[in-house]
Amino acid sequence: MARSNDEVAALLQEYADLISITGGDAFKARVYEKAARSVGGHHADVATLDLKGLQEIPNVGKSIAQKVREYLDSGSVAAVEELRAKIPDGVRRLTAIPTLGPKKAMVVYEELGVSSVDELAAAIRDERLRDLKGFGPRTEENILHGIELLRSSGGRVRIDAAMELAEDIVGALSAVTGCERCAYAGSLRRMRETIGDIDILAAAQDSAPLMKAFTGLPYVTEVIGQGGTKTSVRTAKGLNVDLRVVPPDAWGAALQYFTGSKAHNIRTREIAVHQKLKLSEYGLFDAGSGEKIVSGTEEEVYARLGLPWIPPPLREDRGEIEAGLRDELPELVTEADLRGDLHTHTDLTDGLAPLEEMAEAAAARGYAYYAITDHAPDLAMQRMTDERMLAQRERVHELDGTYPTKGRRGGLRLLHGTELNIGPEGEVDWPDDFLAGFDLCVASVHSHFRQSREQLTRRLVRACENPYVNVIGHPTTRLIGRRPGIDADLDAVFAACARTGTALEINAHPDRLDLRDEDILRARRHGVRFAVNSDAHAVPHLANMRYGIGTAQRGWLTADDVINTWPERRLRSFLRKGR
Repeated sequence: MARSNDEVAALLQEYADLISITGGDAFKARVYEKAARSVGGHHADVATLDLKGLQEIPNVGKSIAQKVREYLDSGSVAAVEELRAKIPDGVRRLTAIPTLGPKKAMVVYEELGVSSVDELAAAIRDERLRDLKGFGPRTEENILHGIELLRSSGGRVRIDAAMELAEDIVGALSAVTGCERCAYAGSLRRMRETIGDIDILAAAQDSAPLMKAFTGLPYVTEVIGQGGTKTSVRTAKGLNVDLRVVPPDAWGAALQYFTGSKAHNIRTREIAVHQKLKLSEYGLFDAGSGEKIVSGTEEEVYARLGLPWIPPPLREDRGEIEAGLRDELPELVTEADLRGDLHTHTDLTDGLAPLEEMAEAAAARGYAYYAITDHAPDLAMQRMTDERMLAQRERVHELDGTYPTKGRRGGLRLLHGTELNIGPEGEVDWPDDFLAGFDLCVASVHSHFRQSREQLTRRLVRACENPYVNVIGHPTTRLIGRRPGIDADLDAVFAACARTGTALEINAHPDRLDLRDEDILRARRHGVRFAVNSDAHAVPHLANMRYGIGTAQRGWLTADDVINTWPERRLRSFLRKGR
């Protein structure tokens, strides 16, 4: 299974929320919030650390370390349980709404008796919240947005949570005697940003040992249904997982069948019917005689239908069938194509690791270049100054080329950059003469999300027109399941990016994946270039690039579309924006 860090981080964040709900010390709540971030981003599995090792994690003091050990040793923390007991279940249900903070949840519960999401939506429709202190029409609108986000998630989870569980299951089942093949399929293999149920496919002559091993996994809490070819379980994380076992000679047909979206599979079956064939999870058959034609590999199945093998992220019926018939499928960008990462943070601002650790980890990933882009001064909470940024630049220059990179000649080239804040009028931190000293500038919206469509559009376009802005970071600002994207005319922004030579970021963090695949498809038609970046705030975050690449693939991008696959000389030429 995944490291314990995420589980412990969630507990610490919950404790911070409980402190806020119960009117506890705000400073103490912030301390636990910081500790949650630090634990979640720590490179080592906290379950392997003693008290001393835990206290070496930034923002984790003795008291917090003791609570972490208490949880790891016993499965609960007395202090957390004590606060949980003080909070009505209704308030805790309300805090699931992304835009409703714990204090406001307590107010609507105590003042209006509201204890469910449906009751809250009804109270807003009746305008009952407006009489409460701190509430008003804008607050109601924000809460309704949050309710929509909560309902639209439909119990789906982020791709990283599903991927960790799926890979653990595949690893466990692959070790079972008699298992010839095992892989995850479905929407996870297509790299969708959120996942409902996980589909696992295995090939074996005898399914019984696999089914027994599957239902006996330590994180399985309930067996929903069990049979010779399919078993469904519920896991401790709340995710349902289906295991299907097929004969080895049906592997390819089954993998094709259980990977494609419903719309993609309808199209492939239609092609089969036109050729007097029948396609199922067991193979491609002659419709008349029932004779099996092919089934062993996906490539064979697609080839017999007159198609090239279609990469899983494209199997959404968004033109991939037509492109395949014309032999015009793109050669999709891969993680191996990446030469660097152009948006990362250190502990100079809100990152968790020093510059040296982040650079060393980047070199270990085999990158040729790596950009440090800490926040600029307009985000006041980051305490950035000209002097601190210039001191970092000097250190970056000292370290440039000193980290050997795996599989590449020469040392890791370090680029000194910054993440600028795009202000309400499209302005950015620092004047041009200071910006000219950076190797690159990422510019992002971090506030004033509720401006009008015209204001937000002009704001982003103006940032693109700045000669020192190279990349628009997390362009729509969305947080999956927590905050919708801003309402801007994205086509106008895409046109501005293409016109000015400004790249759009595909932010690889699993709670952003911003741009979305649908937006990438549109932007690509404008001729925009892209940067797939980790936005890493800790060493483990660098590995999130796989999710950004998956999103880029769903947007049909090739390596040439992505600027951080380019050689350094070509990249630096692009970053000059014609200056």
